[in-house]
Amino acid sequence: MIEVKDITKSFGSLQVLKGINLHIDAGEVVSIVGPSGAGKTTLLQIMGTLDRADSGELIIGGTDVYALKEKELSAFRNKEIGFVFQFHQLLPEFTAIENVMLPSLIHHGDTVNARKKAKELLQWMGLENRMEHKPAELSGGEKQRVAVARALINNPSIVLADEPSGSLDSKNKEELHQLFFDLRNKIGQTFIIVTHDESLANRTDRTIHLLDGLVR
Repeated sequence: MIEVKDITKSFGSLQVLKGINLHIDAGEVVSIVGPSGAGKTTLLQIMGTLDRADSGELIIGGTDVYALKEKELSAFRNKEIGFVFQFHQLLPEFTAIENVMLPSLIHHGDTVNARKKAKELLQWMGLENRMEHKPAELSGGEKQRVAVARALINNPSIVLADEPSGSLDSKNKEELHQLFFDLRNKIGQTFIIVTHDESLANRTDRTIHLLDGLVR
C-alpha cells in the first residue's frame, strides 16, 4: 500500500529525517511513536503528500506520487488520503454536516450525494442529532468524530491521524481509538497514527519507533 524509500527531509541546517524506509500493508493500523522532535509529524505530512521530501521515493497504491503534476497530486490526495488532526480543524462557520461534505464537494461537486454520504457517516458515528450544530456547539469528542467523518467522505484508502486523541478526555479518547479499529474492520482502510498515547500504540497492528530522524 505505502512504500517509503530513503526519505530525507531538512529544514535549513537541521536534518529531521535521515533516510526513512517503511512498508505499510493495506488494512494495517500502524502507530508512529517517538520523542518530540523525532520527525513523526514531518514523516506523516510527507506520506500524506502535504510536504515533499528532499530525496527518496514515495509510492502509494502503486502510484509514484512524485511523478504527478501539482493538479494531479492534489486530486490524488483528496481521493486517496483522509486526515485527522489533534484539534479537528473544523471550519467554525459551517455545521457538522457541511464540514463533512467539503472534501466530497471539492472532488465531485455533487451537493446531493455529498450530503447523503455525510449524513450516513454522521449517523453511523452516533451524531444524527448534531448534524446541524456548528463546532462551537459540539463537545471535544463530537468534534473529533466529525473530523473522522470528514476524513472518510471520499472513501480514501488511507487515513493519517496526527495525535488525534491528544486533546480528549479518557472516555472520548477510548471511544475514538475503538472507532479506528471498527472502521478498519468494517471498511478496510489503512490507518497511520502519530501518537504519544501508549494505550493506543499497544493496540495497533504494528508500532514504528522514530528516534533522531531514523526508524529504530
